[in-house]
Amino acid sequence: MTRLDGPRLPAASGKPKHLIVFLHGYGADGNDLIELAREWQEWLPDAAFVSPHAPEPAGMSPMGRQWFPLTMRDPSERRRGVVQAKPTLDAFLDHELNALDLAADRLALVGFSQGTMMALHTGMRRKIAPAAIVGFSGELVGPEHLDEVSGKPPILLVHGDRDEVIPLDALFMASNALGKAEINCQWHLSFGVGHGIDGGGLRHAGLFLAKNLTGKTPA
Repeated sequence: MTRLDGPRLPAASGKPKHLIVFLHGYGADGNDLIELAREWQEWLPDAAFVSPHAPEPAGMSPMGRQWFPLTMRDPSERRRGVVQAKPTLDAFLDHELNALDLAADRLALVGFSQGTMMALHTGMRRKIAPAAIVGFSGELVGPEHLDEVSGKPPILLVHGDRDEVIPLDALFMASNALGKAEINCQWHLSFGVGHGIDGGGLRHAGLFLAKNLTGKTPA
């Protein structure tokens, strides 16, 4: 099994009580998201951040990484991909939590695009559910398989209304499926935003994480 690694940002307080893991999108790497942590440190001074590089070179990108292959030709490839990539991600999460001496429920997952697919699939199937999951510009893979989830963590989905890569419909399909499965799902729509993260979405996600990790909403 591939051992994941990537850039880290330690807890600003020096005493980590939470772990937030970024999962990047297709064709990027862990460096793509780690700087977002600095936007949340004021609200989450006790959170350590890590952004692992996905395990495979991206087939359609000369420099980036992928959690699983994407050809867009096989309708079942995303479901197959998240299932196959989950053990590697699970092992990384367990290792990072153990290294910080944190319980499994002190974890939050933040994904972007393909990373959102991984965050949702893996997070809801861990033995102990994470405290929160945030998904930017992604989709819920295999909504018909939600009967197999082992946990129901609070979820926030953020999507741009002009996303040209993963259509906005993916947000509403995911929120509807999660709602039917009685999984707490909130969503935030970023107007005028394509396949990316804007300041409003970033702020909304930071407040959501702070509330679910610390029990308090920052002023």
